[in-house]
Amino acid sequence: MEMNSAGIVRNAEERKAFYSKIDGAHLAPLWEVLKGLVPAEPRPAAMPHLWDYDAIRPHIIESGALLTAKEAERRVLVLENPALRGQSLITDVLYGGLQLILPGEVAPAHRHSQSALRFIMDGDGAYTAVNGEKTTMHYADFVITPAWTWHDHGNDSANPMVWLDVLDLSIVAHFHGQFREDWEEERFPVSRPDGDALARYGAGLLPIDYKPQSATSPIFNYPYERTREALFSMHRAGDPDPHFGHKLKYINPASGDWAMPTIATTMQWLPAGFATRPYQSTDGLGFVCVEGAGETRVTLPDGQVKIMTWKPRDVFVVPGWLPHTHHPASDTVLFGFSDRSAQEKLGIFREKRH
Repeated sequence: MEMNSAGIVRNAEERKAFYSKIDGAHLAPLWEVLKGLVPAEPRPAAMPHLWDYDAIRPHIIESGALLTAKEAERRVLVLENPALRGQSLITDVLYGGLQLILPGEVAPAHRHSQSALRFIMDGDGAYTAVNGEKTTMHYADFVITPAWTWHDHGNDSANPMVWLDVLDLSIVAHFHGQFREDWEEERFPVSRPDGDALARYGAGLLPIDYKPQSATSPIFNYPYERTREALFSMHRAGDPDPHFGHKLKYINPASGDWAMPTIATTMQWLPAGFATRPYQSTDGLGFVCVEGAGETRVTLPDGQVKIMTWKPRDVFVVPGWLPHTHHPASDTVLFGFSDRSAQEKLGIFREKRH
């Protein structure tokens, strides 16, 4: 029994009857669900998980014999978080998958309102073409397909090519902004030479009359060779940050913001024998081990510690707001992706450095 401000006592049965009555008017009592809607801190549904690339590579290659890239449109094995099966999510927010393209194949041109990144995992020499510019892809290159840009992929090399796709599918779907369109031919016409975007925008310079067309970086291939050189120059210049080691963010050179408006991307170098201090943030974090080996330790809500041991090409995720540490066994490079850039624009990103 309870007494409200008007002095009227309502018991549980009377409340239940009231809820049933207002249900017909499409009303519901907030006080029954408030703590769930506004929790004291984030409660991610995803769980920490690692995909061992050496173990799953045979499945990726086998998929190449099932159907062509043209039949599939995009021949991808989705990396499904074990706690979110059937939802095509690698973290609570982002989609992730491993795409295969065989020698001589073309993945047909299309465009969509979702933004995508490609991180090259295996092979060398295939290409992505974005709005008429081809870029040849090499191991650990970070490649962007901006929203609503025509793009196709092709493999003119002699070996299979595999890369990680990460898209903001659920973010776009949440706002009902999904659109797509297919080009009438397999390939979108090439109108600019390979490397044109990097030459124009990647040297700390911009064309004098450049006007941004979107919030996405005008560079769409960030070669690993350049990124690695920057990381090691950073290492030689000073001690590692206690929480991140030596960590750089990929940026849009026209604005200084993240390279993609909805997906944040980073690269970090962890020296051998170095261990990061515990860190937690509201974005769901994804990583690819590029070089080296080691482990990540994640503290779960119940206090247990999940240990994920990684080596080159392994993909692993740490859900938002779970404290974690990295422990490299040798000099290590990790590529990172998350929804941090979207969270920052919404003003909801938060981090804690222990």
